[in-house]
Amino acid sequence: MSYSDFFNFELIKTSKNSHARAGIFTTPHGIINTPIFMPVGTNSAVKMLTNDQIISTGAEIILANSYHMYLRAGTKRVKAAGGLHSWMNFHKPILTDSGGFQVFSLSKLRKITEDGVYFSDPKNGSKHFISPEISMEIQEDLGADIIMAFDECAPYPCDYKQAKSALKKTNNWLERCFEAHKNFNQALFPIVQGAFFDDLRVESANFVSQFDAAGYAIGGVSVGEPVDMKNHITEITAPLLPFNKPRYLMGVGTPVDLLNGIKFGIDMFDCVLPTRNARHGTFFTYRGNKCIKNKQFEDDFSPLDERCDCYACKNHTKAYIRHLYRTQEATAATLLSIHNIHFLLKLVKDVRKAVLEDRFEEYYAELMRGFETK
Repeated sequence: MSYSDFFNFELIKTSKNSHARAGIFTTPHGIINTPIFMPVGTNSAVKMLTNDQIISTGAEIILANSYHMYLRAGTKRVKAAGGLHSWMNFHKPILTDSGGFQVFSLSKLRKITEDGVYFSDPKNGSKHFISPEISMEIQEDLGADIIMAFDECAPYPCDYKQAKSALKKTNNWLERCFEAHKNFNQALFPIVQGAFFDDLRVESANFVSQFDAAGYAIGGVSVGEPVDMKNHITEITAPLLPFNKPRYLMGVGTPVDLLNGIKFGIDMFDCVLPTRNARHGTFFTYRGNKCIKNKQFEDDFSPLDERCDCYACKNHTKAYIRHLYRTQEATAATLLSIHNIHFLLKLVKDVRKAVLEDRFEEYYAELMRGFETK
């Protein structure tokens, strides 16, 4: 038995003049049409939304965070409940990250060794240790369809020696992850690292491609680097990964980032940005980001975006949502979250259609002109 008994990726169409692709990724809990955006449910809930509201946005897969589930809910408790799908009563595909990024962001509260990472819980000071083997155990307890390798994400900026050292650990840990991973109805994705050094990214992409995996991820971007640098790393890395497997760009979630990622050959994206922006009053439109707090929307009785058909846009106006936000009604964040997530999911769905109809380049240019409007 292998992962191929449970997972399959069918590449339906590729763009003639770019790396954009349209595919179908089959998992134990359903089919994912790629390219796809994955809303983030850090603590096994997408902030401000019920499961019905998540599904209404068009979401086909969501992400949960192993680090937070391990520290807060307790992964043995989730396992006893039947895994994340039963725990959440959410029966579409779920992806869990390894917790590596969260652990390594605790720069003053952790110690990285060849064996793994020792760290303190920033909330209560309790001591913990996660190794590649423990990360696999945590994610198997959670029971997501797709799980991620335990890796070291080098910070931005960092020097070459630091990036090389982090990549060496990531490679060693990847081998240990595959050795420890025994549950084939969970797909283990390797992660490309290498910071912002071209040769290290090439080395990493070539290394992870040696592993027979159901898909591959690019990590270590959107950590503070300039946009041009992020685009460059994605552009040189994605084509090096296996052509017939899904490619996942981790932690990326603006409309422009999604468009560029798709152009470079990326199939999967995730980010907390849609819901985080919503809680701060920012919403996506085809004419760039807008802020509901602005006075210009006080008497604006139009939807958040004229081209959007989400629940918020079909039922409410900017003036009403602005009123909710200014009076600190939680419903404002809910409506803006529904809109922002739906907006990205509709965007990738429409781009997928453009790829299938051999008009991706024209559609990409049209959308970019709108998003870049000030």
